Amino acid sequence: MPPCICTSTTTSVPKVQKTIRLNGKGGEHAPDGSTDPQRDPIEVKYRDFFWTYTEEPHRTRRLAIIKAHPEVTKLCGPEPLTKYVVLGVVAVQILCAYVLRNTPFFSVPFWLLAYIVGATANQNLFLAIHEISHNLAFRSPTTNRLFAIVANLPIGIPYSASFRPYHLTHHKSLGVDGLDTDLPTALEAVFLDSILGKAFFCTFQIFFYAVRPMCVYRVPFTWVSAVNVAVQLAFDVVILKTMGKQAMLYFLLSSFLAGSLHPLAGHFIAEHYVYETVTPSQANPDNRLPVPETYSYYGPLNFLTYNVGLHNEHHDFPAVPWTRLPKLNQIAHEFYDDLPYHRSWTYVIWRFIFDESVGIRCRVKRKEGGRLVGQKAAWKENEIEA
Repeated sequence: MPPCICTSTTTSVPKVQKTIRLNGKGGEHAPDGSTDPQRDPIEVKYRDFFWTYTEEPHRTRRLAIIKAHPEVTKLCGPEPLTKYVVLGVVAVQILCAYVLRNTPFFSVPFWLLAYIVGATANQNLFLAIHEISHNLAFRSPTTNRLFAIVANLPIGIPYSASFRPYHLTHHKSLGVDGLDTDLPTALEAVFLDSILGKAFFCTFQIFFYAVRPMCVYRVPFTWVSAVNVAVQLAFDVVILKTMGKQAMLYFLLSSFLAGSLHPLAGHFIAEHYVYETVTPSQANPDNRLPVPETYSYYGPLNFLTYNVGLHNEHHDFPAVPWTRLPKLNQIAHEFYDDLPYHRSWTYVIWRFIFDESVGIRCRVKRKEGGRLVGQKAAWKENEIEA
């Protein structure tokens, strides 16, 4: 595959010793007089990712927006509507599972309903759990964590409790290698750096997002984790005993398709993969020129996904719920109008697979900074929600 626009090069700065980390491990210091810092051989060979020394952009922009529009802080806080949407979608999924209880798994009706309704519904529930992880359904953090377990039910596999610390660390450590588990690993970049590899990644990306975090670091197993597992197992047993295995297969297939070649799954890639042409000056981390690393989408699919497409807005203000993100964009439009954005999540997937200038390696990485959330770190609740 020809070099990607996301390939970066580095040059040495006199009297400055640099090191680049790969997947949380430090590289060796560059010897005096070298033209490139010593990096893991796999990265030297493939020139993976954009390495940057700049701070992630969202904190800086958040402070600038608050200074220019202090009224935006009034948008923060829980959205009561969320709990009703979640309960409605959970009910729809249980109804669909009941309807398909006697339908053969390898049949057109089964797969059509799972793709059109089931995958859409479970992607909605994925993003409900995402919304709830920011304490945006209730004021009580504990109530939010327990309600996320309810949203988890039709997904079939317990994950809401572990998602929260991984996701909040993603916010606090955007692009930081070894902390932000949304980042592909170097091995993924090497083995999936082709049209077939990218097609495989897009088809099975739900498994990458499920397994990759545990390969980077483990989060503690808490009482909420135990409740999540116990409640999910109990729900699954009830479904199997009352509706049969076809109903359970419907839930699992819906979850798989929701993270596969489905229009709504485009948001996974659209949010942080670099789709803009990057100049050589930007690609050189010594110049400290920012590379666009978060992209919004303002199309109609936001209606089904808790406005997750407004992703720059979400990262700037994680405490603003989905119903008020459009208002945030309207108030502070001068901060967002000139940022790159996507027009279609479907086209995002298509281009990711077939465009040689876009791929697994097109992500911004930082070698330091950030902090863990949920690892006995000294975070206060208001810090997490900031």
